[in-house]
Amino acid sequence: MEPQRRSSEDDDGGERGLLHCWRGYSYSVVPERLLLPRPVLQVALGAQHGVLLVEGGQVYTFGELSWKQSQAFQAAEPTLENALSGQRVVAVAAGSFHSGAVTEDGSVHMWGDNGAGQCGLSGLSCVPNPTPVALLDPGGAQTVPVLELACGEKHSLALTVQREVWAWGSGCQLGLNASVFPVWKPQKVEQLAGRYVLQVACGASHSLALVRCLGPEGVHRPPVDKCNQCNQLLYTMTDKEDHVIISDSHYCPMGVEAREDPPPTQTLKTSPSEPILPSYSSSASTPAAPVPDPTLDLVSGPQDSQKAGLTIGEHPPADSDAPAPSKAVASAAVKSSPYPDEQEVKEYLRKLSDASQAEAKMAAGGLHALKPSSLGRGSSALNSLVASCASAVGERVASTYEALSLKRMMNFYLPSRLEVLSGTADNTAERVRREESVQAKKSSSTGDIHEEEAEGLRRRLSLPGLLSQGRYAVHLLSSSYGPLLSPRLLRKMGRSKTRAFALTPMGGGIPEDQEVFPILQTEVWSWGHGEHGELGHGDNLARLQPLCIKSLNKKEVIRVAAGAHHSIALTAQSQVYSWGSNLSGQLGHMETPSTIPRLAKLSEGIRVWDASAGERHTLLLADGDCIQPIIYYSGQQVKEGQEGGGMEEGEEEKDERAGGYTQQPVLLPFCMNLGYVSSVVAGGRRCVALSDRNVMGFIASLHELASAERKFYCKLCDVKSQVIRPLLELESLSTVLGPMATELLQTLAGRFSMLSHLTGQHAASLTANLRRGRDVNSFLILENSSIFLDLYNDYCSAVGNFFVMGGFHALTKPSLDIFGKSPELLQRLSECSEENTATSDLLVTLFYLPTQHLHEYSRLLLKLATCFEVSSGDYQKLQDSCSKFEALTLQLKRKRKEAEYTFHFWKSFPGKMTDSLRKPHRRLIYESSNKSLTVQNAGRFSVNWFILFNDSLVHAQGVAPCKNLFSTHHIFALATLWVDPTPEDDSGLHGLKVVTPEETLTLLASSSAEKTKWLRAINQAVDQALSGAGQDAGSSGLKSEPPISRTASYTFYKDGRLKDATYEGRWLSGKPHGRGILKWPDGRIYTGSFKNGLEDGFGEFVCPNKMLNKDDLYHGYWKEGKMHGLGTYRYASGEVYDGSFQDGMRQGHGMLRSGKHNTSSPSVFIGHWLQDKKTGYGVFDDITKGEKYMGMWQDHQRQGMGVVVTQFGLYYEGAFKDNKMMGTGILLSEDDTTYEGEFSDDWTLTGKGVLTMPNGDYLEGSFSGEWGSGLKVTGSYFKPNLFDAEKDKNQAVKLGRLSVRAEEKWKAVFEECWSQLGCETPGQGEHLKAWENIAVALTSNRQQIQDRNIVSESQ
Repeated sequence: MEPQRRSSEDDDGGERGLLHCWRGYSYSVVPERLLLPRPVLQVALGAQHGVLLVEGGQVYTFGELSWKQSQAFQAAEPTLENALSGQRVVAVAAGSFHSGAVTEDGSVHMWGDNGAGQCGLSGLSCVPNPTPVALLDPGGAQTVPVLELACGEKHSLALTVQREVWAWGSGCQLGLNASVFPVWKPQKVEQLAGRYVLQVACGASHSLALVRCLGPEGVHRPPVDKCNQCNQLLYTMTDKEDHVIISDSHYCPMGVEAREDPPPTQTLKTSPSEPILPSYSSSASTPAAPVPDPTLDLVSGPQDSQKAGLTIGEHPPADSDAPAPSKAVASAAVKSSPYPDEQEVKEYLRKLSDASQAEAKMAAGGLHALKPSSLGRGSSALNSLVASCASAVGERVASTYEALSLKRMMNFYLPSRLEVLSGTADNTAERVRREESVQAKKSSSTGDIHEEEAEGLRRRLSLPGLLSQGRYAVHLLSSSYGPLLSPRLLRKMGRSKTRAFALTPMGGGIPEDQEVFPILQTEVWSWGHGEHGELGHGDNLARLQPLCIKSLNKKEVIRVAAGAHHSIALTAQSQVYSWGSNLSGQLGHMETPSTIPRLAKLSEGIRVWDASAGERHTLLLADGDCIQPIIYYSGQQVKEGQEGGGMEEGEEEKDERAGGYTQQPVLLPFCMNLGYVSSVVAGGRRCVALSDRNVMGFIASLHELASAERKFYCKLCDVKSQVIRPLLELESLSTVLGPMATELLQTLAGRFSMLSHLTGQHAASLTANLRRGRDVNSFLILENSSIFLDLYNDYCSAVGNFFVMGGFHALTKPSLDIFGKSPELLQRLSECSEENTATSDLLVTLFYLPTQHLHEYSRLLLKLATCFEVSSGDYQKLQDSCSKFEALTLQLKRKRKEAEYTFHFWKSFPGKMTDSLRKPHRRLIYESSNKSLTVQNAGRFSVNWFILFNDSLVHAQGVAPCKNLFSTHHIFALATLWVDPTPEDDSGLHGLKVVTPEETLTLLASSSAEKTKWLRAINQAVDQALSGAGQDAGSSGLKSEPPISRTASYTFYKDGRLKDATYEGRWLSGKPHGRGILKWPDGRIYTGSFKNGLEDGFGEFVCPNKMLNKDDLYHGYWKEGKMHGLGTYRYASGEVYDGSFQDGMRQGHGMLRSGKHNTSSPSVFIGHWLQDKKTGYGVFDDITKGEKYMGMWQDHQRQGMGVVVTQFGLYYEGAFKDNKMMGTGILLSEDDTTYEGEFSDDWTLTGKGVLTMPNGDYLEGSFSGEWGSGLKVTGSYFKPNLFDAEKDKNQAVKLGRLSVRAEEKWKAVFEECWSQLGCETPGQGEHLKAWENIAVALTSNRQQIQDRNIVSESQ
C-alpha cells in the first residue's frame, strides 16, 4: 500500500499514530496528513529529510535523500527502507543529513552522509542504505546492545542498555579524548562512565545528556581544587587592605579545537586529564602549556574567547552568564569558522605565556592561591574555603588582627596554609583595571542572578569573625553573585530570620527503580561547541567533555531536546527551560542569546508535557483548558503564501527575513483539528505531530488522567514552595508551636513531599505512556496501587495528628507574618471561594486538599474501565483499583471528620486532665458529657464522665460540687476491653457490662437508644484498635462484634502477684489465655501458655537471683499458675532438677544434679520427691565422698532401709535414721570381712554383733568403735576348722535381707506410667484406652518440642 498525502481536515483513515506535517507558523497554515499503511510510532526529522517508524518495526524515509544512489533524490512520499526488512526496529533517529535505527536486539544501523564519520563506517563518504554498525567492548569480543540513538550534523550518540553513552563522528561534541577526527568507530564517553544516563540529544554541534543524580554513596568524591586540564587553581583568594576577594572565576584556556585530519597511520594516546592540542607534524610532540592567570579569560573579551576555542576543565557555575553580544556579533560569530588555524593557536599560546609572566609580578598585590586541600569542585569547594576562613580567623581575629595581617593569619591557621605567588609588585592602576574588567564581565549576568536569587541566597556565605570587627569585609567574586557584595549586605544576610530546610522525600518511602518508577532527581550534562550559548554554562566557550549544567539541578528535568544551536529542557512540573541561539525567537523568551537555561514565557496554567527543537524553531505540546492537547510554536514565522510548501525547501533566507519570528510561544490555531496529539517533533524547518482518534473515549480518558495528574503535581509543588517551605524556614516556628507540634509539622512536610514526589513520578509515567504505548498495562497506579493507598493514608494521618494538636491554629500568627492579613495565596491554593475565612481554616483545607485527588483517580479509572468489555482483564483491573481508591476516599473523609471532632472537643474542654489525655494519634468517638452513661450504684454526689477514644475508654470521677470536678481518671485500653449488654429486666435498667483485666464495671445508659449507641461505638472502636489504623472506627454499623479472643499488651496496676507486670499475648474475656509473655519489673519473665489468666501448659520461666547475680531457669509444664508436671529447673547455684513438679514444688520422680565432676561438690540424686523434699526411695551418688546410697528418704534425710557402696570397697545394708546408719545392718569389706550387728552412726559399730573373717573365723560379742579406726570387742572368738565338719559353726552372710524390697522401689515412676495409660490401679484398665493415651503422649511430646523451639526463638 503506497502512502498518500492529504489535508489534516480529512478524517478518514486509521485511528492511532496519525501523522500531520507543516512548516513554520501563520494563521493560514494547514497541516498535511501523511497516510501510511500502519500507525506511526516515532518520527525523526533531519535538515531536509525525515524518518518514520511504524507499527511492526518498519522504517520509512522521506524528503531530500541525496545519499541514495538512485536518481530519485527527492522523495516526496515516504519510502520503505527495504534494507531493514526482516529487522524489527524499535527506535529511529535523524541527524542533519544522516539517519539511524535501533533494532529489538540492540543492534545499530546507520545510513546517509558519512563525510565526518557520523555513520561510523570508514572509507565511505556516504552510506546509501541502512548498514550495521557495531559497538564493541574495549576487548572487541562482545557487542554492546543499544537502547536509543541521537544524531547531529557531524556526530552520532548511542545510549546503551548499560546506560552508557557512545559517540562517533567529528567535533568536540563527541565528548571523547580524541586528537584526530573523524572518529570512525564508536567509542564510550568516559566522562559519563559510572553514571546512569536516561536520554541523549544532539544539536548541530553540541550534545545533551539527561543523567540520574548520584545517590548518597556517589556524592562524596575525592575533593578537587585544581583544573584537571590546565592544572590551575579553581579558586583564588586576594588579601586587600580592608577586604578579602575570593574568586571562582576559572576559565580553562586549554580547550583548543583539534584538527580535522584524515585518519593517521599512528596516533598518540593521551591521558583524559591532559589537554588535547593539534599535532603539527608526526615527529613533534605537544608542548606543555604554561599556567596562565585564572582571570585572564575575563579580560580578553568575546573574540579572544572564541579564539580560545574549547574549555575542558572546571567551568563557572551554571547560573552565571557571559557578556551578551549583539545579534550582529553573534551572527558574525556563527558564520565565521569556529576552527582556528595553526598560526592563531601559536599566537594564543604566546599570549598565555606572556600572561603567566605578568602574573608573577602581582605577588605584592596580595594574590593568594590555595594548595590542593580538602576543597571540592563547584560551590562546595567555595563554601569550604569560606567556612575554613571563618572558622580559622573568626575565633582569634579580635585579639590578633591589629598585629597580624589577614595574610599572615591565613598562613598560620589554615591547615593547608597559603602560598604567596612569588614576583615583583604590580602597579595599582593595573590591578584596579583588571578588577574592574572582572567585575564588568561578572555584572553582565545580573539578570541571570536575579532569576536564581532564591537559590543564590542559600549559597552566600560571610566571615562573621571578620565582619564583627567592622574593619574587614569579604567580597565573593563568584559568577553566581554578579557585582561585589557589600559588608552591609553580608551583615544583613547574616541576620536573616530564615533557615534552610530540605523538602526532599524521606528515604525508603518511594521506590526509585528505573524499571518501574520514572526518575525525577536528574541532571543535564552538555558538551560541544558553545558559541551560541547552547551548552548552558553561562559562557560562549566550548567543552571537550560533558559538564553538568548546575542551574538545572533540582529542577526535575525529565526530557531534553536539542535544536541546531539551542537546547530545551522539560521538567516534571511542566516547565520549559531554553538556552542558546535566539535569532528566530526559538527560545520562547526575549533574551538574545541566553547562555544559561531560562523559563520560556507561557501563560499561567499552560502545562507543557512534550517538546522538540528544530533548526530555528521549537514545538511545545501542552495541556489547555480542555482535555485535548494544544501546540505552541516558537521560532521563524512563515511568509504568507509560502506556508503550504511543507515538503519542499524554498528560499530559506528570503522566507526568514520576510516572515519574522515569534517573541514568545504562540498557540497554533489548527491544533484542535488534529485530534489527540501524543507527541510533537521538530527538525530542520519542519514540524510534525502524531495524533490518535478518540475511539470509545479511551484516548480522551488517557489524556484526561495524565493532564489531571500533571495539574495536581504542579499544585503540590506550588504548595510546597510557597507555603510549606516558608513556614519551615521561620526561626520562630519551634517557639510558636512547641517541640511536639514542630515535630509533627516536620513529619507532615515529609509526608507531603513524599506524596508530591510520587505524584510527579506518576505524572511522568503517564506522560511517557501517552508518547509511547497509550495502554493501561503499564499504569503504575494499577500495578503499585498499594504504594499510593498507603502513602495517602499515612499523609492523612499526619495531617490529622497535626490538626488535633492545634497545629494549624498555632500557625495563624506565623502565617500572618508570611502571607499577610489577606492571604489570597492560601485562598487560591486551597481553592476556597468563601470570603473572610480564618487563616487556620484555610491551612486545614489546603493540607487536606490532596486527599480529594483520590476521587479523581477512582472517577478516571472508572471512565477508562467503561472503554473495555466487562469480561476483559483490563476492565477487572481498572474496576478493582477504582473500588480501592473510592473506599479509601470515604475512609479518609471519615478520618478528617474524626480529627475535626477531636480538635473541637479539646478546644471545648480545656484543663489539666484533658491536656494529659491529648495525644497526636488519639481521636474522639463518643463522650458522656450529656449524662448518657453512668456507673451503677454510684454515690449521690459522685460524677462520672466516660470518654471513648479510638485507643482507650477514659473514666473520670469526681464529687460535686467541687472546684476541680474530676479529681481522678482511669484509662482502659480498648485492646483489652470487652463489653456485653446486660439482660433487660422489669427494672428498666439499660446496662452494659465492661470487662477489663483487673476491673469489671456495670454501666447504665440513659435510654435504650443510648445503650445501643454506646455498645456499637465501643465495639467498633475496639475492633479498630485491634485491626490497626487501616480500619475505620465508624466504617459500618453492621460490622460484627470484635473477637472475644485477641492479642494485646497490658500492664497490671493493682496489688497482687502481677502488680506492675506486663503481659503481651492472647486474651480471652479479660484474662490471658493462650500463648503470651509475662514480664515483671524485677526481671522475672514467663513465656508460654496461659489459661484463665494463669500460667497453664508448657512454658519457660526466668527468675533472677540477685545474690548470685544469675538467673534461675525453668522449662516445663504449669497448671493454675504453678509448676506442675514434667520440667527442668536450672538453679543459679548450678544445680539442675529434671523431673516432676506439683503446685510449684518438686514432687514425684526426679533427678537433681549438683555441680559437675570437676567442681567442688558434685552429686546426683535420682528418686522420689514430696513437697520439694527427697522422700521415698532414691539413689544418691556423692561423687566427693565416693559413696552411693540406694534406699529410703524422708525430708532430705536417709530414713529406713538402704544400701551404701563406697569406692574403697565397703558395702553396707541396713537401717538408717536421721541420715545415719543406725540399727541393724550388715557391713562387708573388700577382703570379704563381714560384720552383722548394731550400728549407731556411719560406719560406727555399737552393740551386739558377729564379725566374720575371710577364712571363716568369727567373733561374737559386743562391739564399739568406727570401722577402720580400731574396734573394741567383748566376746568369743570361734575357729570353726578346729571342730568336726558336723559341728561347723561357719554361717554364710546373706545380703539383700536388709535392703529395700523391689516392689518398694520407683513407685512414682510406675504410678505415673499407669496413670498415663489410663489405669486407676496397676494392671486394671482398658487396652484401647491405653493405646489412645500412648498416641496422645506421643503427640504431646512433639508439641512440647515445638513449644520449646518457639520459646527459644522468642528469646
